[in-house]
Amino acid sequence: AEAGGIESLVALVRKGTAWEREVAAEVLETFPRNKQEAIAEAGGIMPLVVLVRHGTTAGQKEQAAAALRNLARYNSNNQVAIAEAGGIVPLVALVGEGTAEQKRIAA
Repeated sequence: AEAGGIESLVALVRKGTAWEREVAAEVLETFPRNKQEAIAEAGGIMPLVVLVRHGTTAGQKEQAAAALRNLARYNSNNQVAIAEAGGIVPLVALVGEGTAEQKRIAA
């Protein structure tokens, strides 16, 4: 994916409709490992953390958590960035209070 595509998806996570936010997070979750840095550099971590924390649907929270999980996998820089963006608390909250699928993803 080109950087412009990633930036467009990040913008949708940030300011799209409820459905657009969920789908954009889902698409970001599917990106391969070699695009993790590009997603972070496009500012993708903070809006995903916000979506986990304040998402208005179970699907939004689930897809954002899945995207963060994949961004953190094998990437220590993204792990630190997620923690610095305040991502640990809402992910732990999902483990405790989320749906069965949210709990599986957030754990």
